Parts: sequence; C-alpha cells; structure tokens
Amino acid sequence: VCLEAREVILIKITILDLKLQLGIGILLTLSGYFCSLQSIFGEVNLYSLKHKFLFSVFVIFFILVFVALGSWQIVRLNWKNNLILEIENSLKNPPVELTNSNVENYLKIKTSGSIDLEKQIYLYNLNDTGTPGFEVINPILINDTNYLINRGWIPFEKKNSQEINVFDENNIIGTLKLQGRKNIFKPDNDLEENYWFSLNREDILKFTGKEFSKYIIYLNGNYQVPKPKKITANISNNHQKYALTWFSLAISILLLYLYFRKKNY
Repeated sequence: VCLEAREVILIKITILDLKLQLGIGILLTLSGYFCSLQSIFGEVNLYSLKHKFLFSVFVIFFILVFVALGSWQIVRLNWKNNLILEIENSLKNPPVELTNSNVENYLKIKTSGSIDLEKQIYLYNLNDTGTPGFEVINPILINDTNYLINRGWIPFEKKNSQEINVFDENNIIGTLKLQGRKNIFKPDNDLEENYWFSLNREDILKFTGKEFSKYIIYLNGNYQVPKPKKITANISNNHQKYALTWFSLAISILLLYLYFRKKNY
C-alpha cells in the first residue's frame, strides 16, 4: 500500500509540471510549424497565397491566449500573496475561545469538547521529513457542533495502539483550517480497513453517521504521539513562475512570427 501511495504522490508532482511542459510543447510545435511553412513558402511566392491573413490570425490568437493566461496568473499571484499575509497575521494572534468567535480560516482557537475515539480516522500522509504514516483525526463535539480534529502524525505501526489515545479534551489549543477538496488522483478510501487517502465528506458521513463543520481543528501543543502538524503560511506560490512562462511563450511566438514575415511576406 505504501508503494501505491508513493505512486500517487509522484503523479501529483508530475501534474504540477504539466503547465510548464504544455507551454514548452506548444512553443516547439509552433516553431516546427513556422519552419515547415518557411520550407514550403521558400519555393512558392507567398504573395500569391490567399492564406496569409488566416495564418496571421492563427498566430495572433495563440499570442493573445498566452498573454491572457499570463495575466490570469498575475491575478492569482496577487490573491495568493494577500492570502499568505492574512495567514501570517492570523497565526501571530493569541488563541481565542472558539464558542465566542466567528469561525474563519487559520483562526487560532482554544476550546474543550467531547472526543470520539471509536470513530478515529487514519489518513495517509507524510510527516515533515517525508516518512509515510497516518494523520489521526477524530470527531469532537464542541458546544453542539461536530468538528473533526487533526491530532497529528503517527507511523504505521502505531495504528490502533492505546498510547495514541492520550488526549486532554478539556484543554484544546489549535488552528482552524478550511477543509480542502478531494484530489481526483487519490485512491478511494478503504472504510472497512480504516485506511483513508482523503477526507471525503460522503465517506465521513458513512463512517461516523454525522455531519461536520467545514473547518478542521489542527491540534497544537507538545504532544509526541501523535505529533501535531505545524500550520504555517508556507503554502505553494508558483504563480509568478507560471506567469513568466506564459509571457515568455507569447514573446517567443511573436518574434518567430515577425522573423517569418520578414523572410517570406
């Protein structure tokens, strides 16, 4: 199972590079197209052809598409920078009482509740050093609201052991985080074996029989087993790189087009 999970991670890493690979592939394709046209039109008087206008429209269309994609990445970059700043400011604040606060993403909270150890969820994930294991997640009832609390990471061999159930439910310090969407490239959860790859809300309802808040509590503290996951503002932000890629493609195609026109028009 570990090997299958590692393959899933490799697939995710590969998908992150598809944008760059796609852009380079398009540039190479268009470059080959330009060379082919130059080879053909070197023997034919291009002024006699009726497709010069259509060819120009074709090239300009791709340039505009790449400029639009680059501009969209600039918008996403500004959004991500604002999000990171918001997270950093939120994490600097002291924890507030959950029941007396407006629930929001990355809010540091303190609370107490009734934890359910019978419906404990084991979510496959890597720890900070890249070692595979499980994140231990429990239903917890806080002031008549059901939450999921992520108590941290354990190695595979600690699954179902009693030592991971040591927990002070009357003194909970944590950080709220909005539950993400399921990645379509992750395997399905095995509810019978209690082996999870994603917190699919339909599967959670089947497993626990309860509906939960869309915010998950990530436990803070000096616990060792499970080891709480550290929540930081270090989130992926590659939009500048993507923007430069798309703009570079647009400029490259424009230069190739101008060169082609100079040689053949």
